[in-house]
Amino acid sequence: MNQPYHAIKTSLLAACRHYVDERIANALQALASASDAAADDTKSSAGDKFEATREMMQQEIARHQQLLADAERMAQVLASLDARPHSGPAKLGSLIETDRGTFFLAVSAGRLDMEGNAYWAVSTASPIGSRLVGLQAGDRFSFNQVTYVITQVS
Repeated sequence: MNQPYHAIKTSLLAACRHYVDERIANALQALASASDAAADDTKSSAGDKFEATREMMQQEIARHQQLLADAERMAQVLASLDARPHSGPAKLGSLIETDRGTFFLAVSAGRLDMEGNAYWAVSTASPIGSRLVGLQAGDRFSFNQVTYVITQVS
């Protein structure tokens, strides 16, 4: 890794915040569109068709509300995340370097590329993230039948 860990973690945290902000904006836009469509829909002479359409719109609105709530929970996680370097076991905010890739324990934002290096932003609730919590340099863990060796935690 070319940069000091603190700078990398700060950049990764900013990328995760951007990812979550986009998810919130997209959910709000989709929710507004679905709400507008439901308000514009007028009752046709075919009552059953209207009821089915209205139910589908309500389901769509509920889906977007759930996506918004999920994104807002992600924003809360990021707001509480401490990106300062630390030693000891991996925890929320840790950067975990392994022999097979580097993970940032934050939110599930997927692959983030920084200065020619790939990092994987994962949630502590994700299958791989939950395995990383509590591990230290020198520890091994298996995921999807692949063994990883942790080389550094910061």
